[in-house]
Amino acid sequence: MSAIPERPMTVDEYLAWAEGQPGRYELWDGVVCAMSPKRLGHVKMKLRVARALEDGIRRAGLPCDSLGDGATVRIDRHSAYEPDALVYCGPKLPRSAIEVPNPIIVVEALSPSTRRIDAIAKLEGYFKVASVRHYLIIDPDVRTIIHYERRDDSSILTHIVKDGDILFAPPGLSIAVGDLYPDDEFPPEANAP
Repeated sequence: MSAIPERPMTVDEYLAWAEGQPGRYELWDGVVCAMSPKRLGHVKMKLRVARALEDGIRRAGLPCDSLGDGATVRIDRHSAYEPDALVYCGPKLPRSAIEVPNPIIVVEALSPSTRRIDAIAKLEGYFKVASVRHYLIIDPDVRTIIHYERRDDSSILTHIVKDGDILFAPPGLSIAVGDLYPDDEFPPEANAP
């Protein structure tokens, strides 16, 4: 295992370095940051949301792909994030790709160590990417999803969703909140406001 580089890096330098590294990292303003281990509820939520997005793509018959965490999204020259799930549309990327250049939906599941980052810094960062139309912040512990949606006029709408379906237009798919929060995994006290 090599040490985390101490000098600032560009995204291209970071991607070349990170490809052979154990563990997970993100690049923040040129600085490589290790990502902490995740709680079981966080891991399960990431899996459920990637599956729900994949099912939504299939139902809608879209030329899109859903990915769980591990893919990199370039924010700018010195920042690259690794969302918990994403959707991109168009031609399939090669199996060897580690970067998704045109995500349309990005998702972060909250954890104790990332709440503020996901709600503030990543919100601003993801919407720097021209292709991003939707950013979901999902709380694995409380049945609450914050859906940020970029409109055609570049304004950002905020939806707080606890039930029903979430519509992503574009690209034209939807997911059910109930698929992300199965009753058998969330005791009643976890669903309390």
